Amino acid sequence: MHAPVELADIVADILARIRDRAPRVHCITNTVAQNYTANMLLAAGAAPSMTISPEEIVSFVASADALLVNLGTFDAERRGAVDVALGAVQTARMPWVLDPVFIERSPGRAQFARGLLARGPWAVRLNAAEFAPLFGGDPADEAASRVAQACATVVALTGAIDIVTDGARRVAIANGDPLMGLVAGMGCAGSALVCAALAVETDTWLATNAALIALGVAGEVAAQSARGPGRFASWILDALHSLDRATLRARIKVSR
Repeated sequence: MHAPVELADIVADILARIRDRAPRVHCITNTVAQNYTANMLLAAGAAPSMTISPEEIVSFVASADALLVNLGTFDAERRGAVDVALGAVQTARMPWVLDPVFIERSPGRAQFARGLLARGPWAVRLNAAEFAPLFGGDPADEAASRVAQACATVVALTGAIDIVTDGARRVAIANGDPLMGLVAGMGCAGSALVCAALAVETDTWLATNAALIALGVAGEVAAQSARGPGRFASWILDALHSLDRATLRARIKVSR
């Protein structure tokens, strides 16, 4: 594993590339999270697009730099848009991230997510409750590493401590603040940040780590002054926008 300071520098470099290149992330995401996801991408220096219109989604996705597939709103229109968008992504060999929101609550949603997994997402960001419906089994011990290797993807298992693994490499990220769990769309926005990082970094594992570390550190900075989730929701955007190398070096909390 990279030393913490070295990894902090990698995160800073990836953030600098996002700010310099302003990659566009096309987001098929849930209606609750759309606005917050767009603002989080803008704060990081990326550009969001959100359309799911059948008349234009192919052109939007084909000209984007990465795609987010989030299952939070599981309606027929979005299911159709996902299928069309993935066709465009796979033709262009573009990075895409699967966020299988709430698949533990709906067998149909879980089945759809397993079909998407077979289409080769570059990274999967999910929580512990979503792990078993998608991969089978319990996420304890080295299960995330085993399924990452078997599925040839990066698994980002997020929670109080985030685990990011590609099967060969694994890191635990302890950055973040409990207020992050009180803001609707925070996890969805985190998945979009992974997409932004993938657009500028070819190492999927490093890109995923960079996005989640940056978000966690920004959450800690914002929480220093916020008394509740309302101000925190906006202050984390400010913190991400101004996040620098020195802050990352001082605050990064990673282990094997």
